[in-house]
Amino acid sequence: MAEQYIPILVMFVLTGGLVGTMVGLARVLGPQRPNPHKGDPFECGNPPSGGAWGRFSVKFYMTAISFIVFDVEVVFFYPWAVKFRDLGWPGLAAMMLFAFLLAVGLLYEWRKGALEWD
Repeated sequence: MAEQYIPILVMFVLTGGLVGTMVGLARVLGPQRPNPHKGDPFECGNPPSGGAWGRFSVKFYMTAISFIVFDVEVVFFYPWAVKFRDLGWPGLAAMMLFAFLLAVGLLYEWRKGALEWD
């Protein structure tokens, strides 16, 4: 029973060894030119403004979470589209229900003002 996991263990050991070797070689052979400006934060080409511990508005997080949720959920449309003919009417009904729930969630966010950016 345990012998079937030996190839997986070997793969993990080889992968870990390869990663360790690459990181070690990059540390030893990589360029070492310390510069006081290398450690400075970089904000889209602009000099940093404010402290690193500034507070963000809740709307920022709501927009970010909404983007991630809808982006990930749209990924579920691709396998459905590939198997569209095989799934038939039940598959179409399930995906229409899914799309309807997505639309209701988007409408809810819109009505609550989560998509407004002031």
